Amino acid sequence: MSPAPTLKEVRVFAPATVANVACGYDVLGFAIDAPGDEVVARFSDKPGLRITEITGDDGKLPKSVEGNTAGVAALDLLRHLGMQDRGIEMEIHKKMPFGSGLGSSAASAVAGAYAVNKLIGEPLSKKQLLPFAMAGEASADGAYHADNVGPSLLGGIVFIRSNEELDIAQLPVPKNLWAAVVHPDIEILTKVAREILPTTIPIENATQQIGNLGGLICGIIQEDYGMISRSIHDVIAEPQRQKLIPEFYKAKRAALANGALGFSISGAGPSVFALCEGEEIANKVAAAVSKVFSDINLENQMHVSPINQNGVHVIS
Repeated sequence: MSPAPTLKEVRVFAPATVANVACGYDVLGFAIDAPGDEVVARFSDKPGLRITEITGDDGKLPKSVEGNTAGVAALDLLRHLGMQDRGIEMEIHKKMPFGSGLGSSAASAVAGAYAVNKLIGEPLSKKQLLPFAMAGEASADGAYHADNVGPSLLGGIVFIRSNEELDIAQLPVPKNLWAAVVHPDIEILTKVAREILPTTIPIENATQQIGNLGGLICGIIQEDYGMISRSIHDVIAEPQRQKLIPEFYKAKRAALANGALGFSISGAGPSVFALCEGEEIANKVAAAVSKVFSDINLENQMHVSPINQNGVHVIS
């Protein structure tokens, strides 16, 4: 018999993520330091899992466990362990906007699974939590891809060979690689952003995209910033999705003019990101992109961060 858990309550933070990373549609993503979501889990005398409080969601999210990404992930984990009747309460504190392209639903799912796993004595490793967090995110948009869930859970840069098999690998992070992320205050639903993508791809575009993805992975592993810069190009999704983001190409020109290695759309958008060599350049790039949006009276938020190598973690 396993020892009784000693924790009565745990609070965790799951970070936002940048998915696709230009040429890695549905197969590449990385974590940033902020924003993110917090989940609190505690034992309860009342049997079963309950969500007792949600903040930061403007009343949009259901407290029903089966209707909430954090709840679905945690319940799936408890069922797997035969502990679905254990009394547990969860609080969800949303610290990032919906439809931002920063993995909001993924962060909640990751935080839900991780918090409950910690509370009950950590029977599973982080990587073993991946399918439960994936089930949570899939409950939100029906898509089953780990490019947000993987890095939010594990941290760093994550490559997904197969989403169906959840065959993933963490890439080494170049020590001076930073991200400049800007979120303009518009909402783009993932479903809409997927519907505008082409259903067929010319072979030359597919070949170019494969080359760029391979080059980006090689550049990351070898800390070759020139190779990284030459490879951050998306010839499939970005040309279609850019029309959903005001002044996208003006923002891209501003980023590159200020030293960005490359610039593209984070996930389904509207957040945009640049990879940069060093914090100073990342700050300059973020400010330049933010100004493009501000000049058209579009409110926006900047997030400048090294690649977050911790992923979800316990906070005090």
